[in-house]
This record gives sequence, C-alpha cells and structure tokens, in this order.
Amino acid sequence: MLLSARISLIKPSPTLAITAKANALRAEGRDVIGFGAGEPDFDTPENIKRAAIKAIEEGFTKYTPVGGTDELKDAIIGKFEKDNGLTYRRPEIVVSCGAKHTLYNLAQVLFEEGDEVLIPSPYWVSYPDIVVLAGGSPVIVRTDVKDGFKLHPDQLKKAITPKTKAIILNSPSNPSGVAYTASELKALGEVILNAGILVISDDIYDKIVYDRFEFANIPSVIPEMKEKTVLVNGVSKTYAMTGWRIGYAAGPEEIIAAVTKIQSQNTSNPTSIAQKASVEAIRGNQDSVSQMVSAFVERRNYIVDALNNIPGVSCIKPEGAFYVFPDVSHYYGTVFKGREIKGSADISSYFLDEVNVAVVPGGEFGHDGHIRLSYATSMKNIQEGIRRLSGALLELKK
Repeated sequence: MLLSARISLIKPSPTLAITAKANALRAEGRDVIGFGAGEPDFDTPENIKRAAIKAIEEGFTKYTPVGGTDELKDAIIGKFEKDNGLTYRRPEIVVSCGAKHTLYNLAQVLFEEGDEVLIPSPYWVSYPDIVVLAGGSPVIVRTDVKDGFKLHPDQLKKAITPKTKAIILNSPSNPSGVAYTASELKALGEVILNAGILVISDDIYDKIVYDRFEFANIPSVIPEMKEKTVLVNGVSKTYAMTGWRIGYAAGPEEIIAAVTKIQSQNTSNPTSIAQKASVEAIRGNQDSVSQMVSAFVERRNYIVDALNNIPGVSCIKPEGAFYVFPDVSHYYGTVFKGREIKGSADISSYFLDEVNVAVVPGGEFGHDGHIRLSYATSMKNIQEGIRRLSGALLELKK
C-alpha cells in the first residue's frame, strides 16, 4: 500500500466535484446549467486587478513574510476595527492561501486525537474532513429547518462534553444562507464562555447579507470571548476573488504564531501579487460589493419564490451568502423509468442526467432531505434551470 491510511478517511470536495463534472459535460457539448459553484459569477473589480498589475510592474514578485505583509495585516486590522469594533495587533493576524487553507492550518495546530469539535449541520462540506485530518473527531449537532437551521443554547449545552475542544460557527451559512443575529450569538456565546471552549468563526460571507441584516460574530457581542475565538475570513466571496487565494485569521497570538509556524513548512507566504490586490480590495472603493449584493437579492427573491411554487418543495429565504437549500424529500421514493429516487444523491444525479442541471446533494452538508443551489449565476440561467427542475420533478411518480 503506497498511500497512508489518513487519505482513506476523507473524500474529494463534493462541491468542486460537481462543478468539475458540469464543466466536463459542457465540454462534450451538453447544455448544462450549473447551480453547484460556490463563487460569485462577477469579475474581480477593476481597481483590484489594476493593483495586481501594478505590483507585477513594480517587481513585487518575491517572497514575503510567511504570515503576510504588514501592509495587508494593517488593512485587515482596519477592517475588523471598522466592521466589528474589534482591535487586533499584527501578531494576532495571519494571511494564508484562502480561507480553506486558514481553517486547515487552524485544525492542524489546535486538534489532536481525543478532541471533539462541534459542527452544527447543515455545514460546509469541508469542516468534518479538515477536523479528521488533524486527528480530531467532528461531532455533528443537527439543526432543524423548523428552527431556521439555527443552533439553540440548550442544544449546544447538551452537545458539549469534557472532550469538546471547539465549535465551528458559520454565519451566514453555506449551504442554507441562514445568519445569526447579535442576540442569538450572545445566547450561544454565554454557553460557550461558561464551557471554556474555543470558537472558530467562519465569517467569509460577512459582507453578503440582505434586507438590512446586521452582521455580528461572537467576540463583537461578547468581548470576553475575543481571547477564545479565531475569526476566519478572506477576499474570495466579497470581492469575486476566489482564484486569488487569500484568506486570513485573527485570534490569540499563541494560536496565530502556531498557524504561521505550520504555514512556514507547507506553503510559505501567500502570493505576493494577490496580497497587494487584497490590500486594495479591503481599503479601496466598495461600490462593487453593494452592486453584487443587489444582484444577489434579486436572484434570491426569484429563486426562493420559484422553488416554493413547485409542488412538494419548500425553501426558506436566506439572510446572506448566495445559496438556497430547498427540501425536496417529498419526491424520495418516486420512480422515473425504473430509476428509484432514494435520497439527495439520487435526485441530484437524476437532474443532471435527465435535464442537464447540476445541484449539490444535501447529504454532503449533513441534511439528505435537501439539495443546495447556488444563485451565483445569471438570472437567465436561474429561470431556465428552475423550469427544468420543476418539469423533472413533475415527471417523478410514486
């Protein structure tokens, strides 16, 4: 056996796999509409691209400090001060190659065998595997659509054991788009504070919120939690910079130093050019963000209404991010041309095979009764994709 046992504990990212399959089918000439991608369909704003070009022209193409440049760290510090009222110092900031890389590094320095990490479901597909690769044990705490897919304090209290090391919170959420209010976070934070566990707060969608929702995170509502919380963010979603691979974390100096240490032995510094572009993204004109969010609002409203108009389908309205997570379990147990639909994997394969629509099975997020659709695509694609899905569902027979 050439490979380690460790690699058998995880699987490839299902969201990336769905997107790759949709792209391969398009290359074969099939008219596939993809709802799988977790990235904005907008281009990176011009001012950010110009900053990158300038960096190249000025020769900013060498190694930088492992944990990021002081210029970018200062921009990130300014963002936290302005957006969250939180004060950090440079030693409390680390910049990595995307938020996923940041989360992976954090797991490597925080978790080991015997550590339990609470993950409310539905969850981003990579959280459990990132914990497993570090030797920890992911403990899934299931939330219910009747509660808006939100974790309640009593539920959290019951899930905490002497082995619990941390909880991963993601608000707004991928895949549901649900976001916690300040009061809801305060109630959870009080339980967490009393238990003495760590919080990893994945805030990557903090700027993509709707209907005047006010974003908050644990340390912004409970200042005492600042020393027990690591905030994770990046430029990928807010500034349509998914390919630039810049993520970052803010937290206790000891943890940030450890992340920097482990990063020095894997990737070293994030790309120098992308760091310069990220400074401009954070400090520069923010009009592109509001324009993107306005487009997402229109798409969200359309897709939620359209899904809820399909018999047997129900979908809550997201408060942020750019996903919907409809319940399609009404159609489980149905048959199409001898093909039985038993769960989210079956219905997702059916959609792709029969009507050329790519969605992500909800089972990958811990809720098999659902599927995830990204509305980070054109309104034209959304309208045609929903038309196809609706027609395909009506073909299914009990």
